[in-house]
Amino acid sequence: MKKLFTTAIIIASSLGYGQEKLENSLLWEISGKDIKTSYLYGTIHATCNNELNSNVKKALQETKNLYLELDMDDSNMQAKMMSQTMMPEGKTIKNLTSEEEYKILDEFFTKEAGMSIAMLNNMKPMILSSMLIPKMLDCPMKSVEAGLMSQVKTENEEVYGLETIEDQFAAFDAIPYKDQVKDLVRLAKEGMQKSKDNFQNLLKIYQSENIEKLLDETSKEENGIMASYLDDFLTKRNKNWIDKITNASKKERSFFGVGAAHLAGEDGVINLLRKEGYTVKAVK
Repeated sequence: MKKLFTTAIIIASSLGYGQEKLENSLLWEISGKDIKTSYLYGTIHATCNNELNSNVKKALQETKNLYLELDMDDSNMQAKMMSQTMMPEGKTIKNLTSEEEYKILDEFFTKEAGMSIAMLNNMKPMILSSMLIPKMLDCPMKSVEAGLMSQVKTENEEVYGLETIEDQFAAFDAIPYKDQVKDLVRLAKEGMQKSKDNFQNLLKIYQSENIEKLLDETSKEENGIMASYLDDFLTKRNKNWIDKITNASKKERSFFGVGAAHLAGEDGVINLLRKEGYTVKAVK
């Protein structure tokens, strides 16, 4: 159960819209002004293969610190995550759904997660949706973040977070529970195969490194409720990260790994850094 909760929380891909056409690349070099040359890399939180290519390994060797969305090296991470998974007292899946919807959810989670919805009745609906991510893969689930951490540990580098667990959950909690549960019921009605097909499509786009297409696809309604809450889940977070990225890069050459769909778009991290006067170019 704890493993499912951890999986649920680190799923955090994001959405947005592009302006200037960006090259197909997950790895970007940040330079100029008063910073030490650093790197920005688009990750995916659930995949079959998290092996890093030679350019990424080289960039990690050239930098002193690794920054992820969260400090995944924090020994208290699991406890902090668990403390954020439940809805406030008085809010339950049962009282947010009709009798028919509750039955649909119960049958769906019994089949796909091996547990009755009654066992999960107090959990936030988006966490329940995210618990199903491993079912969308035809392999044991890995994350690119884990691959990055494994690489830097051999070099005794520090791992930091661009935001806290509380920051990340604030983005989830900005979405009303009634809308979250509505999306959960939709997922259950459509069945796991459709969600799996959608996720596999996103995974192929990620592997092609087409970050603009990835952003366009993830912002389609059929790929989840977050498409309706772009400002909270994407824009605000991206803007909050810019000062942290630049301040860290002023001190040391650093490597920043964030969900790939954070990169593109008018309010994507690449464009926001360029607006601040920094040079951000693709590493091919």
